[in-house]
Amino acid sequence: MRVVFVHGACVRDGAWWWSRVNSLLAAGGTASVAVRLPSCGELPDARRPAGLDDDVEETRRVLRDAGPAILVGHSYGGVVATAAADAGDVRHLVYVSSFLPDVGESLADLGPAGPAPHLEFSPDGTFAARSELAAPLFLHDCDPAAVDGALARLVRQDAAVLTTPVRYAGWRSTPSTAVVCAGDRATPPEVQRAQATRAGRTVELATGHHPMLSHPDLLAALLRKIAAERD
Repeated sequence: MRVVFVHGACVRDGAWWWSRVNSLLAAGGTASVAVRLPSCGELPDARRPAGLDDDVEETRRVLRDAGPAILVGHSYGGVVATAAADAGDVRHLVYVSSFLPDVGESLADLGPAGPAPHLEFSPDGTFAARSELAAPLFLHDCDPAAVDGALARLVRQDAAVLTTPVRYAGWRSTPSTAVVCAGDRATPPEVQRAQATRAGRTVELATGHHPMLSHPDLLAALLRKIAAERD
């Protein structure tokens, strides 16, 4: 069983974001791969601007080569994972502080009304996380090395990814687990819990928005458990 990771919005270098979990999984013999998202500029030959559909297609490409897989989406990555789960052999979907859109819904339909105060929108149609708020809201329970690494990987992204509806809802037919991060200061836990009602089961962790950085052992243990159930 291979784990396929999809990172969140406005960051690059997916392999880095998941590296701590990857190391723990690899030590136990579980392989993993992180998807590179075109809309975050991770594929040099991607068209510009790249959007949600490009991210979904790249995730599908990875899944087609992955064999039996657990597909893990963090934050915006859950929207991508939802729409891409019809490719390859996805045995389980895992949503981490994330969103589970239905067909015809976009991320903007699911969160709190109005623009999030920690996001900054530009007239050029892109958006980004406000760097001065990233550490206190997204990374408050992370060690200094993780905070520095995360801040160095912030990027701008086409804001259309927030309003593009998905054309497939993987959670409707694929077993799924929603991980609610109860200490999250960016995506309110009550929003996460409302989304989690669409998943097959819910697990709560007392972490901030990025448990893959702050508590990778907890995520690795959960993924090993799911892998054992799906083998």
